[in-house]
Amino acid sequence: MGVRLIYRSTRQFGVTDIGLAYYEHCKAMLIEAEAAQAIIDMTRAEPQGVIRLSCPIALLQTSVGYMLADFMVLHPRVTIQIDATNRRVDPVAEAIDIALRVRPPPLQDSNLIMRTLSDRSQCLVASPALMERCGVPAAPADLADWPSLGLGQPQQQFSWTLFGPDSAQAVIHHFPRLITTDMIGLRIAALAGVGIVQLPTLMVCDQLAQGTLVRPLPDWRPRREIIHAVFSSRRGQMPAVRALIDYLVQRFDALEED
Repeated sequence: MGVRLIYRSTRQFGVTDIGLAYYEHCKAMLIEAEAAQAIIDMTRAEPQGVIRLSCPIALLQTSVGYMLADFMVLHPRVTIQIDATNRRVDPVAEAIDIALRVRPPPLQDSNLIMRTLSDRSQCLVASPALMERCGVPAAPADLADWPSLGLGQPQQQFSWTLFGPDSAQAVIHHFPRLITTDMIGLRIAALAGVGIVQLPTLMVCDQLAQGTLVRPLPDWRPRREIIHAVFSSRRGQMPAVRALIDYLVQRFDALEED
């Protein structure tokens, strides 16, 4: 190699600085090779074991819960422990195998591994009764005086960012009558005519089809949101965890949005 990796005398034996660096690189290569072989071995194994998963409550209730149930029917040796929560979970600190999150793009940089499950549309919806009381809005600014509903915490400021024809953009600040972290509760309030609300299209597609909710400004849309799975590392990942992530990707791909 042209460099001295070790030194030796009649009384001493040691490793040079270059030799030590070389050793560390070789050790890392062996670890990566073992990890690669482990991945191959695991893909041949039947999914089994316990998967710890966190998921936002509304997402679990409207879609993911059904997906998980179907996955468990396909893989009877898998057990899933679900933390249904709207807080931001730390997969490493809380020993969570998969954390499902919903965030608007762009996704924040992270040391964790992220895999996109769905890029979903949002929409502003209101009940026909509320439309009758408030009238048909001609522009986004007209919504500022409408009663509204908000997803979040009371101390935050609320606004809608809408995108319209010819790349137009509008920001409407509003003061919700109802504030909650529960999307199901927001949908119930919207159906009752309490206020206008922004929700994922998947959550209200049935109501839109039935006419119990309508879009006050159909040519204007809120920004999209990304559903993604977050996990700490692929190295040593159980076959069941990998299989579930792949399955969720397939199921979300199959969902149709209006």
